[in-house]
Amino acid sequence: MPKHPPTPPNLPAPAADSPRRSPPGGEAGPPAWLPAVALVLLGFLTLAPVLRGGWLWDDNNEVTENRILRDPDGLARLWFSPTGPDYFPLKSTWQWLEWQLWGPRPAGYHAASLGLHLLSALLVWQLFRRLGLRWAWLGGLLFAVHPLAVESVAWAAELKNTLSLPLLLLAMLGYLKYDDSGYASGARRRAYLGSLLCFLLAMLAKSSVVMLPAVLLLYAWWKRGRLAGRDLSAAAPFFAVSLALGLVTLRFQQHVAIGGWTIDAGSPLLRLVRAGAAIGFYLQKAFAPAGLSPLYPQWSFPPLSPIVILHGLELIALLSLGWIYRASWGRHLLFGIGFFAINLLPVIGLVPISYMHYSWVADHFAYISIIGAAGLLAAGAGALARTAPGWSKPVIGAAAILAALFALQSRLYAGTFHDSETLWTRVLADDPASWAAHYNLGFALAQAGRRPEGIAHYEAALRLKPDLAEAQNSLGIALAQQGHLPEAIEHLREALRLNPDYAQAHVNLGTAWSLLGRVPEEIMEYRTALRLNPDDAPAQIHLGVTLLQAKRPAEAIPCFEAALRLDPGAGMVRQYLDYARQQAAR
Repeated sequence: MPKHPPTPPNLPAPAADSPRRSPPGGEAGPPAWLPAVALVLLGFLTLAPVLRGGWLWDDNNEVTENRILRDPDGLARLWFSPTGPDYFPLKSTWQWLEWQLWGPRPAGYHAASLGLHLLSALLVWQLFRRLGLRWAWLGGLLFAVHPLAVESVAWAAELKNTLSLPLLLLAMLGYLKYDDSGYASGARRRAYLGSLLCFLLAMLAKSSVVMLPAVLLLYAWWKRGRLAGRDLSAAAPFFAVSLALGLVTLRFQQHVAIGGWTIDAGSPLLRLVRAGAAIGFYLQKAFAPAGLSPLYPQWSFPPLSPIVILHGLELIALLSLGWIYRASWGRHLLFGIGFFAINLLPVIGLVPISYMHYSWVADHFAYISIIGAAGLLAAGAGALARTAPGWSKPVIGAAAILAALFALQSRLYAGTFHDSETLWTRVLADDPASWAAHYNLGFALAQAGRRPEGIAHYEAALRLKPDLAEAQNSLGIALAQQGHLPEAIEHLREALRLNPDYAQAHVNLGTAWSLLGRVPEEIMEYRTALRLNPDDAPAQIHLGVTLLQAKRPAEAIPCFEAALRLDPGAGMVRQYLDYARQQAAR
């Protein structure tokens, strides 16, 4: 192995502080801001349809029904007493600020996510420049318009992706400046501390950036052909941040996000097989992004199935090729593929996460890894144009066609995320056996007042997954709204049999009992729901109103007081409380 790395296939970009030279003949080149404006404009035109999108899937839990966002004191709770499925306080703080700005209107949230994505595209371009890619701008453009990025930008709940990535890229740029001996020691020290701070902030936005320390070591090997003691010591604080916040995320995933679900990840061998297949799957989607879906079918295959063998051979072939030619261009291939694969390690099934209740793979899992694919495409195009000058024009044409195809596919795919009905109809067209799509489409239709259609999809979901307590609960609500109370109660009871700690099903069952005039049963269900979830303001109101109707105003007063503490802006609660106090005084 050579002591020093070979010359990259593209000439390195000039340092940020070097003077820009005019081209021969005295003609001034294009303004420095023009490529940046072009990159942002092309990315915006590609992804503009997301601005017209609505709320999707768990956006309601994240935003519209998240009472902490409406609480003036919510910021402290987000950082010091979180109640969500993850501990990403910086992301939650951003959402809190967004709620103060535009409340429940989705356009503002989508605009912010799109803006963050375009900022990341600019930083990707700058990162590629620092790494020496002459065609760095092409790499930034491919990232900006890549179809795999659409889901992260269009789905408001994936703010954690679009917020954490610019911070991660700033951390990488800062570390590259620290590692460059051409800067003064003071500037390098400040760059290092800034890099570590940006990484900490990125981890507080989403912990999927946890693999940065490993990427920094891969970068050191790519640059110098070996790992020195100073590389390990420089990466040590980053590993400490990764370990600390990674363990916090793991705890939240296992005890809160996954909760009562059973995610059978299988034996260690099966996990490795699935992980290899997932990396191959993402490689295919990154370089040929056809057949994308908002929700892929759940994998179920034996360890030696054709798809496993095919994806495994793809990965082995690329790594082998890079290792054989590691003295020249192979080193760059290993850097790009290594970056791609390393950033997938937290989300390929080695450790179960809550989303794997639905599918083992998802576009938003590959959001960071797209950078590796974009870098390889840009580096390959630049190397071919440099080493074979006669091919320059065809290579430029091919690169333009590839970017245009990516942009066109992304723009069309963005329409899938317009609203819940469009989204889940698309999933069912690709996978008619998706219980999650049937359930979520049923929910969207029922919310739109199309209850018979919603009931049909709930029933389809239960045929595919009879133990789905959420579908039993939602079906019970829809039947009750249709006036079929005995059937509704049967399904709500089945939901509670499947999940006795399902607080919302207790509330809904209490409401069903109220429609039948069964007050004791109604009170019992509301009290059970509040024992399971004391912070449920609507349940407190329901119980208070029922106790008032039962001539028990003294017992109703604490319910209304609790509801006001939980949601100070809740409807008629203050009037109910005043009336209960008057009745209790009499």
